[in-house]
Amino acid sequence: MWNPGKGPSRVLSALLGATMLGLGLVQPVHAEVRIKDIATFEGVRENQLVGYGLVVGLNGTGDKASNSPFTAESIEAMLQRLGTGSVPENGMKTRNVAAVMVTASLPPFARAGSTIDVTISSLGDASSLRGGTLIVTPLAGADGKTYAVGQGPISVAGYAAQGANASIVEGVPTVARIENGATVEREIEFDLNTLDSVRIGLRSADFTTARRVAEAINAEIGKGRAKMLDPGTIEVRANGQDVPLLMSEIENLEVSPDQVARVVIDAKSGTIVIGNRVRIDRVAVSQGGLTVKVEERKEAVQPEPITIGGTTVVIPETEIEVEEKDAQFVVLDGGDVSLQDLVDGLNAIGVGAKEVISILQAIKAAGALHADLEII
Repeated sequence: MWNPGKGPSRVLSALLGATMLGLGLVQPVHAEVRIKDIATFEGVRENQLVGYGLVVGLNGTGDKASNSPFTAESIEAMLQRLGTGSVPENGMKTRNVAAVMVTASLPPFARAGSTIDVTISSLGDASSLRGGTLIVTPLAGADGKTYAVGQGPISVAGYAAQGANASIVEGVPTVARIENGATVEREIEFDLNTLDSVRIGLRSADFTTARRVAEAINAEIGKGRAKMLDPGTIEVRANGQDVPLLMSEIENLEVSPDQVARVVIDAKSGTIVIGNRVRIDRVAVSQGGLTVKVEERKEAVQPEPITIGGTTVVIPETEIEVEEKDAQFVVLDGGDVSLQDLVDGLNAIGVGAKEVISILQAIKAAGALHADLEII
């Protein structure tokens, strides 16, 4: 059993404290951040666009007509629109063409004539879009109206290569992008100056943070104009002021956001992220157990050379090894003890990341861990 005042946990904590003292970081420091970095303004948002199109010019890596009949139908409709009347009656080869879905995000207040990036994703069984060109594709919003038109040579990050007996695929060659590949044709009508008030939405809802944001705004533009509606929303009255100018003043104000005590665990990689305000009650932790290793081996026994009708016999051999660890305790008092003290103590006795995860889960189940435990 370790003495909480003299054990490795306290020693490591003291060394850590001395190091932090030299850096001037003994007390927790709450960073001042701009409102624009932790919140969004109502009405200032992107809009999602989507369209169906064709990528042409592929080197035999497009859709198969037998598996993707909609590709052939799209080619036929496109040719008829362009004035080409004759289409082969026995079908057409589509290996140089791929049907794709085109997606884009329309930025807020995008003006007609500006350009946006688009993402192209294969819809059929094309093996690669490398070297292709997207032909004119209207991009529509949720209301069914066309807001942009995309076209141009595409850029593929992944690649695929195949031989007679082997193949290799790097990345995703059936997804591509076109930088500035779509032109905005329709604007979304929205005038900020028609608003009587502006609502600010916090990305992480919190009562304390919302109160601090409202106080910072009132201190800057006048008392009583900002009001906290709920933990995630602050309303600011315009009072006849130019709304874009008001928003530019508000978004650069700095506040200290509060946060919930949280421990985030990535069980797959063994990563543990501990929040600053995580605390534990007095707790004793024991880590130990049995490690059982089972190894199977097979040995072939050959018959004697003069044996008539003898056969080879395979004899399995099993070897079992048991290793027992002595249970070790880490005892920590409550109060000012943080989870970092516990982790330092566990590291001192050689407990690995996966064992620490199990211990944290057990402490949470025992009610001694005062924090949200999130496992991803």
